[in-house]
Amino acid sequence: MRTQKKQQLRQLRVWRIRKKVVGTAERPRMSVRFTGEHIYVQFIDDGKGVTLASASTRAKAQADRASLGANVKSAIIVGKAAAEAAKANGISAVVFDRSGARYHGKVKALADAARESGLKF
Repeated sequence: MRTQKKQQLRQLRVWRIRKKVVGTAERPRMSVRFTGEHIYVQFIDDGKGVTLASASTRAKAQADRASLGANVKSAIIVGKAAAEAAKANGISAVVFDRSGARYHGKVKALADAARESGLKF
């Protein structure tokens, strides 16, 4: 019962954020999602409905992906990898979609790492 209420509240936060955060071809949406074990980042053009680039702890290109999890250390690594993937696809500026998560801890670490690697948001 309590878990169901938390899920409903999270979904309301996601919808509230998504009303305001829209990605375009010039400035795609950087969507960040954390599960219990992994971190996923996608760069999405909402106008066309396509994913332009992505990075995660499960990506085969990740060097030590077996040791990565959903923690701050891994968030920094994935943030840098996401910025590199974005640059490779010609993306320099994005809008940040935290997917209902609070902007601290893992989310903040990932965003800061992406900014240090050259993304603007």
